[in-house]
Amino acid sequence: MNVEKIIRENKGTILDVRTSREFSGGSVAGSINIPLMEIPERINELKSMKAPLVLCCASGSRSGQAHRFLEQYGIECCDAGSWLNVNYFQSQTQKV
Repeated sequence: MNVEKIIRENKGTILDVRTSREFSGGSVAGSINIPLMEIPERINELKSMKAPLVLCCASGSRSGQAHRFLEQYGIECCDAGSWLNVNYFQSQTQKV
């Protein structure tokens, strides 16, 4: 799965797994915030979101953890690393 292509073509759902405090300090336009620790209890909600889920966080560590966890539930997702990368890819789409 090519993360950059998914973002640029506006496919799937951008899911930010940082804390709500981090998310409120800056985030990708249109992204949804579900902190990593809340993912297990919100699995049904995640299953109903438009796939693939594009996971991001501050550095890529938590999004990687979320990716491994969600794959176990058969949820189509990809680890996009830092939300700043996702923000950059999204901004490139808007220029086209």
